[in-house]
Formats: sequence, C-alpha cells, structure tokens
Amino acid sequence: MRRPDAALATLLAVAVLLSGCTSPTDAPADDATPSPSSTATPTEVAAPDPGPTPEVGECHALSMRQAVAVVGRTAPVACRRPHTAQTYFVGRLDLTTKSGFTRRVDSQAAQRQMSRACTTRLPRHLGRTPRELRLSMVRAVWFSPSQARAEGGADWFRCDIVAVASPGTLLRLPRRTKGWDGPLMCATAAPGTRGFRRVTCGVKHSWRAVATVDIPGRKLPTRDAVAARMDQVCRDVAADATDALDFTWSQESPTREQWDAGQRYGICWLPA
Repeated sequence: MRRPDAALATLLAVAVLLSGCTSPTDAPADDATPSPSSTATPTEVAAPDPGPTPEVGECHALSMRQAVAVVGRTAPVACRRPHTAQTYFVGRLDLTTKSGFTRRVDSQAAQRQMSRACTTRLPRHLGRTPRELRLSMVRAVWFSPSQARAEGGADWFRCDIVAVASPGTLLRLPRRTKGWDGPLMCATAAPGTRGFRRVTCGVKHSWRAVATVDIPGRKLPTRDAVAARMDQVCRDVAADATDALDFTWSQESPTREQWDAGQRYGICWLPA
C-alpha cells in the first residue's frame, strides 16, 4: 500500500522580552512621582509535549485516509468496539546520524527503518510467510510522532495491521489479530480490464489471486520482460488448477508506483 507523506505540524516557540521603562533625561519636577524601574524578564517557553507512547495491542478506528497518514497518533478505542487497525509492534526511531545531527521523523532514513521493522514483523504476528501474505488483503501500516512531538522527546514508531476490504475501505478487524488468517485477495474482473477492483474473497468476485512471481533487478523491467518472466509460472499454476485442456489465466505486472513502493513481484490470477 502506498503510503503518501502527511504534512507535519510545526511548533513555533516565541520568546518575548519585556523591555523596561526609562525616565526622561530631564530632571523630574519636585511634585512628580518617580516611576518604579522595571527589569526585563524573559517569558518561559514550555518544552514541547512528547505526548503518550502507543502500546502493543491497542486498537484504532481508522479510515483509509488516516491509515496512510504516516505522521500522527490517533486515540485508541476499546478492542471490543468496531475497529480497523491494531498495533502489533512499537519500536524506537534512530534519529541520530553518525555525525551527531538529528534526523526529522519524516526523513527517508526514518521511513526505511519503520518500513523494514513493520513489514518483517507482520508475518511473524500472523504466523504466515511473506509470500502467503502477498495473496491476502492484509497490510502493515506505520506511524511516527509529529515533528513537534519528536522535538519534545517522542521517538516511537508504531506498526498497525489493517485489511483492505475494497478500494478506499478498510475491513473491520477481529478483537485479536495474532495468528489471524485474514481475507484473501480476489477481484471483480480480470486485471487490466475496466471493471477490475480488488476485493476480499468473502464478497462477490470473479477472479482470485493464486500465485506471485518475483521480479529481480533494481529497476522495473519493461512490461514485455515482466510478462515473459511471469508467463510460464502463471500458465503452470492455471494448468494445475484444472483438468481441462483449455484454461484461462491472467497476470498482473507491478506498476511504476507499486515498484517504487517496494512491490517486486507480479500476481497470477485465475477465474473464480
């Protein structure tokens, strides 16, 4: 799932100095009452509030928009209530560079740290292999404190599990997600056609994802090169799934956006 950067809140700390009043240079009249002198005193600026630290097992009622907002912390809800996300890991961000400088929480290095930690721990949380999770609608999303909170000392990051019900909609999760099977990936039409839409296999669908094919390389190959690599694997999977001599399958190559987001595989589809 693409995760676009969210706008960060910026803390504006303003120090105000109270200037003292001075009397005129002319000597005051005899009946004049002298003004008391005042001393300039700096106004104390409160330190930024780091806010609360999330905990493993917390549940959250997130919308899809909130789920892809990397920065920020939503208030948890009781897991017995409807919720769409559950925290399965809380880690600490390494925001100090080798030179001793402090990184921002929205830096690429911080994002890479969160991405690696959350994606590698999700299969362990569910008791499934990474390859199995490719064919499901379950995803890992991650969150960090805002820059203002980070300046106050917050250095946590939070990994949540979510499940996509359909484009733009998250599935309601069970009360406990550890060891959860999660919904499998199906579609309303063949990949590449106008009616194609990913949905869970628990709703009406006409195609199902059955296998994935790794695509090596640092750069996304041409569409023809990806198709050539996937063709035999998808054909074999389709042949094994039916005894008929005439069978149908479809293959889906990663888009540029998916490739840049880390998806280095294509998906084989069969009619449901």
